[in-house]
Amino acid sequence: MDCAILSGHRRVAPPGMAGSEAGELGRNSVRRLDGSNETLQGCDQTALEAGEAITVVTPTGGGFGSPV
Repeated sequence: MDCAILSGHRRVAPPGMAGSEAGELGRNSVRRLDGSNETLQGCDQTALEAGEAITVVTPTGGGFGSPV
């Protein structure tokens, strides 16, 4: 299967607002048949064989307001 992905916040974390901290980065990866993991960029493409899997971890949102 040909796989293409276009995703954001893989290098720059989602910003927080009103003095709060930024969120966490997301990531994309492919688990290959030999057990290795290949990291994909935010805008990337690859070919997958039967039995391989793609994982997309979405970024978390930034916080709001000053931490207490």
